[in-house]
Amino acid sequence: MKAIGNIHLIWRKGKGSRRFSVGIIKRNATEGIRFHYNQEEVAEAKKQGFTAYEGFPNLEKEYVENVIDIFGQRIIKTERNDIGNFLDFWMIDRKYIDDKYYMLAYTQGLLPTDNYEFLADFNPVQGLSFVTEITGLSKMQIDSKCLKSDSSLRYELESDNPYDNYAVKVFTGELYLGHIKKIHCRVFHMAKKSLNISLHNIEKNGVLRRVFIKVTL
Repeated sequence: MKAIGNIHLIWRKGKGSRRFSVGIIKRNATEGIRFHYNQEEVAEAKKQGFTAYEGFPNLEKEYVENVIDIFGQRIIKTERNDIGNFLDFWMIDRKYIDDKYYMLAYTQGLLPTDNYEFLADFNPVQGLSFVTEITGLSKMQIDSKCLKSDSSLRYELESDNPYDNYAVKVFTGELYLGHIKKIHCRVFHMAKKSLNISLHNIEKNGVLRRVFIKVTL
């Protein structure tokens, strides 16, 4: 899959907290799948309580064995009764369902039991299509009536953002909603033409709780 670059292991202290890219998973035709920690981000994350990911205890080591088997444990089991809905939500191409690297990249490896997620550094190839999420909603507390299933979205690059020069802001009309997730935002800066973004799913309870969007090229 040419669309998938490296996958970043993202950690944050809790909902609404800053995301840190604490590690990078790389796939290579000759060297297989490897994992190493991102020392600069780890140093900052440790100040907020980060410790090594289970199965990869040495923060200084590059891991070359069983990497995808360990991380792949976060991928939903295909024998589940609701697997069809899950695959449809994340827009999974069924021919890659047994490719753990692909599945981790496209489903983000989210679990309700911890604060990790896996965000792919997607490449701007023709036909690219993936689901991401708008961040910062918990701080914004936006009235849920401001966004409907047929609302249009637009984005603006924010290269001067003090925390991430790949930042991308998302709006509906003139209303600022939040940012594209860390790492996922990079493809917007790398693409030679504009990407399309559209609403994919909204979770709300008086205010917008989570907003998933579809990104296509």
